[in-house]
Amino acid sequence: MRFLPSVLLSFLGFVTGCAAPTGLAENAVVSTIDGVSFKVETVATGLEVPWGFAWLPNGDMLVTERPGRVRIIEKGKLRAEPLFTVPDVEPSSESGLMDISLHYEFSKNNFIYLGYAYNQDGKQIKVVRYVYKDGKFTDPKVIVDKIPGAPNHAGMRARFGPDKKLYVATGDATDWNLGQKMDTLAGKTLRLNDDGTVPQDNPFVKTAGARPEIWTTGHRNAQGMAWQPGSGLMFQTEHGPSFFEGKGSGGDEVNIVEAGKNYGWPEIHHNEKRDGMISPLLEYSPACAPGSGMFYDAMKFPLFKGNFFFGCLRSTKIIRVVLDGRKVVRQENLLDGTYGRIREMAQGPDGYIYFSTSNRDGRGRSADGDDRILRLVPN
Repeated sequence: MRFLPSVLLSFLGFVTGCAAPTGLAENAVVSTIDGVSFKVETVATGLEVPWGFAWLPNGDMLVTERPGRVRIIEKGKLRAEPLFTVPDVEPSSESGLMDISLHYEFSKNNFIYLGYAYNQDGKQIKVVRYVYKDGKFTDPKVIVDKIPGAPNHAGMRARFGPDKKLYVATGDATDWNLGQKMDTLAGKTLRLNDDGTVPQDNPFVKTAGARPEIWTTGHRNAQGMAWQPGSGLMFQTEHGPSFFEGKGSGGDEVNIVEAGKNYGWPEIHHNEKRDGMISPLLEYSPACAPGSGMFYDAMKFPLFKGNFFFGCLRSTKIIRVVLDGRKVVRQENLLDGTYGRIREMAQGPDGYIYFSTSNRDGRGRSADGDDRILRLVPN
């Protein structure tokens, strides 16, 4: 067997620079610093900017593509034709069709939620609930609408939390003052009931002039969302300014996101502090461009249990964060530079770790077969 430790993979990523990703040699084994060894398997190829994953009860995998297509991987094989194409999607730069989530009682109601920019020049974003039955998407119902959008800083993860509420991460739509304004849905985390109504225990329901959907404020562009097993804490990954607003390089974040709190953008960034605002748990400069977030909670990789993972677009790697509750124990880079820009990550029902590439998004260099869905399997 050929072993490639993470340090060597990091070096390989550095020397290749902007070259098209090549992937690992066949049967190559990666070993982490604590001795977890795995191989990378290809699940599907020929996709166009796959953004979100969801699994049906039978194990088939749904994947969103930025141009508006929902694809299905049936019994491990990608169906050639799209399962569904969103009729009013507006793909542009970072936005388009983004997240997909199943209702927590999908087996009873067949509800699937799609988050996407739509046809007013991509300047608005919404989450729409569909009924998925017999291979068809029907009965669309708008859950939340008119979220300010733009080609960049679109945010958009829409996931159900342990409390069975739908949480939606929104970007500042390149108007970075919106994160602190309470009369807009931009630059926020929203919390909704499954039908789009507002939970009456939301923190700003009784605040004059505030949108009642708001759960947290002061976000620039959060694109990863996951809940820590055991504690139920929500973790988010978020893109920092990286010079765009004259704020200096990097500033990407991992945050623990809690009701009513203000995460500072644009008043504070990087590791700056201010009373009443929350500085990040982790900050990355230069930028890594985090596009996802997941906790591992299965037994295929016992040493990964409770670890937080996210894919990086700019620094083309997976970051593994070992935690003790709220405390960061250590971090490790995986597959550094090997597959190019990495977007979504999720734990599959089989206990493997799935991730997608984003090399056809206009900011990377694609290789044969891109974009791809891949997975980590134990060696």
